[in-house]
Amino acid sequence: MSRKKLNSKEVFFGIIKYAFLIFLLLIFVIPLLTVFFTAFKTGTEYTTTNVLSLPSSFLNFDNFKEVFQKGNMIIGFKNTVIILVFSLLGSVLTGSMAAYIFSRFKTKFSKFVNGMFLVAVMIPGIATQVATFQIVSGLGLFNTRLAPIILYCGTDIMTIYIFLQFLENISVSLDESAIIDGANYFQIFYKIILPLLSPAIVTVLITKGVGVYNDFYTPFLYTPNANLLTLSTTLFKFKGPYGAHWEIISAGIIVIMIPTLIVFISLQKRIYSGLVSGSVKE
Repeated sequence: MSRKKLNSKEVFFGIIKYAFLIFLLLIFVIPLLTVFFTAFKTGTEYTTTNVLSLPSSFLNFDNFKEVFQKGNMIIGFKNTVIILVFSLLGSVLTGSMAAYIFSRFKTKFSKFVNGMFLVAVMIPGIATQVATFQIVSGLGLFNTRLAPIILYCGTDIMTIYIFLQFLENISVSLDESAIIDGANYFQIFYKIILPLLSPAIVTVLITKGVGVYNDFYTPFLYTPNANLLTLSTTLFKFKGPYGAHWEIISAGIIVIMIPTLIVFISLQKRIYSGLVSGSVKE
């Protein structure tokens, strides 16, 4: 009798679990379907049909053409790639070096700085934007690509902690052996530690890269010049005082999503393994 009650409870909770998962799936899928369908609709079709209704033709690429022709999507791709490459390179170098210092040189000062990083994580970024903007403007970096690049490199605290997780699994005896052989700390870091951090580097490149690629606020605030627009700020041009061309914006969203979707699908195993393996000590 108790066995039957147990089975009925398992079935009930199983139904609730899968119903909740389906509900969450619909929450994520329906907006994507709406954007995808809208990208192939004309302006008139978008205003006269339901958001989930199918377009009259999936071969209508006029919105995609307008995104590249009037939206300067090529300039957006160029600026995004430039900012992305230098930001990722800077984040990997600064993040790994800072993590190496915190991991190997454990003094009262390093513990204090480490604690200040934890405090900085809890402070909303928007709360410091006035001071940050004044500093960037005072240095003459406003309306230059250096502004977002420096900000992406200098405020990435999570990158430091990703590298810290991996460094905890690298034995200090490697450093000691290299010092005995006459190596200095720079040689130890670049020739021994950095190659061993390759899984963490891949994780940072993917997670940080997607964040920089999709960011809107930083380039919108610091690089408003038409020649410095990124992909996200390029789409914003289609929003005017008399409304927004959502069918064109949707087409631009689809174009922007394709690279990140390809990267995530092809490298998702590295993302998950990289985030988990650093926290598991052997």
